Amino acid sequence: MSGNDRLQAIIDLLRAENSVETEDLARRFEVTPQTIRRDLAALVERGLAVRTHGGARRMASTSTIAYEDRRLKRAREKEAIGRVVADMIPDGCSIMLNIGSTTEQVAQALSDHQGLVVITNNINVVHILRMSRIASLKIAGGSVRPSDGAIIGGDAVAFMDKHKADFAVIGCSSLDPDGAILDFDDREVSVARAILRNARKKILVADRSKFDVDASVRICSLDELDIVVTDGPPPESFLQAAQACGTEVICATGPT
Repeated sequence: MSGNDRLQAIIDLLRAENSVETEDLARRFEVTPQTIRRDLAALVERGLAVRTHGGARRMASTSTIAYEDRRLKRAREKEAIGRVVADMIPDGCSIMLNIGSTTEQVAQALSDHQGLVVITNNINVVHILRMSRIASLKIAGGSVRPSDGAIIGGDAVAFMDKHKADFAVIGCSSLDPDGAILDFDDREVSVARAILRNARKKILVADRSKFDVDASVRICSLDELDIVVTDGPPPESFLQAAQACGTEVICATGPT
């Protein structure tokens, strides 16, 4: 079992039982207690658990755990997408990043870059990059959504409209085979739109599971993007729509 799979299993146990014991987990997963302690420390750092004597107990809302679930699902694919995008970003440029587990993997892959100006409405991106060798790290003001650390609302939109960046990297909740890029929350979408209109090169990051999700709020269409990076070939209709408007589709395993 991989580390990510084990973390997901521990989250599931915390959801079901509210508390776990280190020794019990070590036996269950056939790893050392030291490995389990590191796993629990990672969950504590993410706000999903509180350490107890000999284990941990749950400390998170259902919505926070739901976001952690999304982080862990298709984690390797998202990491691959992040590495592909980071290779496109040169040192010393400016980049805007929105909320999302895949954009966070882009931030992680940018950790070794130098001289970046990073502009975001994602608290998690700040945590990822604050100790890296960046030139500037700017975060929007506004209302914080506790479930995922997104800063949303009119203040965040105004903040993005005050800046201009070389690159925008956005995620989404849903992809439609006809080329529509979609999400659930109007406030989140408004920030994503502001990021796109204030960037010179526009990149969407999304794994193929987004084609299985139905959302109703349009962020943009393919013709408003320069590049889409995913983890494998999308539906043929999506590829045709991208080709018709000149948007490049790149798979983390190779170009389509």
